Amino acid sequence: MELMPWKLVFKKEWDKHFKKFDKEIQKRILKKFSQMKQPLMARGLKQSKVLVEEVGQYRIAFYQNEEELQKEIHFVGNHKQYEKWFKGQ
Repeated sequence: MELMPWKLVFKKEWDKHFKKFDKEIQKRILKKFSQMKQPLMARGLKQSKVLVEEVGQYRIAFYQNEEELQKEIHFVGNHKQYEKWFKGQ
């Protein structure tokens, strides 16, 4: 049985902080995006439907649509930026 890859969908302004990161950090995050296409488990947050992947001190926040095998990327930023974003949800 072959597992289908997930599709990544990038929501508006997901890259607000990403654009300002050092090129090496951007490469590491892009590599994580490739890994996220695989059907792997992600860490959930308390009672929220937001899932999180970590790349060092950086966070990728997304929602997962299991019916469509789709991960919607809503936010990429460092830990402090992520906490601020999450509180605004």
